[in-house]
Amino acid sequence: MGTPEMTKADTSAATSGMHLPQIHEPRNPGMALDLDVIRGVQANTSAIERRCATLPGRRSVKKDHQAAWLLKAITMIDLTTLAGDDTPGRVKRLCAKAAHPVRTDILDALGMGPITTGAVCVYHEMVETAVAALDGTGIPVAAVSTGFPAGLSPYHLRVKEIEESVKAGAKEIDIVISRRHVLAGNWQALYDEMREFRATCGEAHVKAILATGELGSLRNVARASQVCMMAGADFIKTSTGKESVNATLPVSLVMIRAIRDYHARTGYRVGYKPAGGISKAKDALVYLSLIKEELGNHWLSPHLFRFGASSLLGDIERQLEHHVTGHYSAGYRHAIG
Repeated sequence: MGTPEMTKADTSAATSGMHLPQIHEPRNPGMALDLDVIRGVQANTSAIERRCATLPGRRSVKKDHQAAWLLKAITMIDLTTLAGDDTPGRVKRLCAKAAHPVRTDILDALGMGPITTGAVCVYHEMVETAVAALDGTGIPVAAVSTGFPAGLSPYHLRVKEIEESVKAGAKEIDIVISRRHVLAGNWQALYDEMREFRATCGEAHVKAILATGELGSLRNVARASQVCMMAGADFIKTSTGKESVNATLPVSLVMIRAIRDYHARTGYRVGYKPAGGISKAKDALVYLSLIKEELGNHWLSPHLFRFGASSLLGDIERQLEHHVTGHYSAGYRHAIG
């Protein structure tokens, strides 16, 4: 495959009506748990690592193509704040940045109209604030839920938390799975848990956070991915961002290929969200290249791919200003909150 290309027109077209997955795709209904499929899933770690090691050096885009890809990446960011000291004021500023992620003068110089991020992601406590701040923008609010980040609160409270976030206006729910089910190989328990979470979300789309850095092996990551998709997950997501190891290319390759296998088996497309540790524009380009090569152009859209990030947007905007002016600016010129 040659160097991936994307024009400004492609980027502009992709950003119109881009937010809610149900606008674009039949929703993954899930299927009966097939333990034969799950037990047959394997992961060749050395081959996966070799494949990923070659990607950053082989897939480089420059100049106008790079700017177009970075604009595309912005539309697929879940702009996130998940700090213990979050305040309504901080969340409102983040929402304002989500609605206007790039300075107007930069967009004008690039010949671009307005764009927005894919979503704003917050704790339940800040859902109503975010929903009000984003009113009229079309940007959905995603709420982390089910005892985020550890997922160890009482089960009935995890289910209730989903209900409350949906009632508050969240259109997407990022749930955390019980890691112990994966580590013990209790796939039925994981399936049942995910199935109930999906049902509780109702019309809100559910992203299943696997916390891959705590699952022990790439094979466990692959099997957990399949189980969550069989249970009806709309997205599978790498991490909470709170683990010691978050999104990595090997984990991403495993999860992306699980998505590809699931689509081949069922005909339903499931989204992918790497989260945690992706803070540089160059890293975003590598992930987009991986998606293009493994899943194809259809997944290069906010309804099937998101970055979970808080600082990535600032670096992308800085790179775009460099593209326009030839000079790097100070970080404070691109505040994200």
